[in-house]
Amino acid sequence: MTRIIGIDPGLRFTGWGVLESSGNHLRHVADGVLATDSTDSVPDRLRALHDGLQALFVRFAPREAAVEETYVNRNGAATLKLGYARGVALLAPALAGIVVAEYGAMAVKRAVVGTGAASKEQVAMMVGRLLPGAMLRRADASDALAVAICHAHHRASLLRVAAGARMA
Repeated sequence: MTRIIGIDPGLRFTGWGVLESSGNHLRHVADGVLATDSTDSVPDRLRALHDGLQALFVRFAPREAAVEETYVNRNGAATLKLGYARGVALLAPALAGIVVAEYGAMAVKRAVVGTGAASKEQVAMMVGRLLPGAMLRRADASDALAVAICHAHHRASLLRVAAGARMA
């Protein structure tokens, strides 16, 4: 069984979700949101995200992390701030010795719903069905669990391919 943390980075709200994966079986462990104070400086907010992620790593001891890739929008300043948060989301688990994978939004939607054009509501509904017990109070937490589910599915496929290569 492998414990995976999914991270949906954002400077204001960073969603997180922890699940356990064993083959095709998934089990919800916990989910939530790390929030920063918009009146704080960007460096202080980034430190708060880092410290919050580190506390989650200590509490839940994930072996692998999955981080959603950043999309580019028309607001350059917002994209840059999202990039800062994403940098922390990638660096924090790496510094903790946790294997990190990245997935684009369309890959996550395909893995969870079956189509890359799924709405946030469809993703949240499927996350709730795949992980009974998930609280899903905020879309950020639902998105983070979706990223973790995506990683669990891709991880299982990669392990089957590796096992087949060893048998050949």
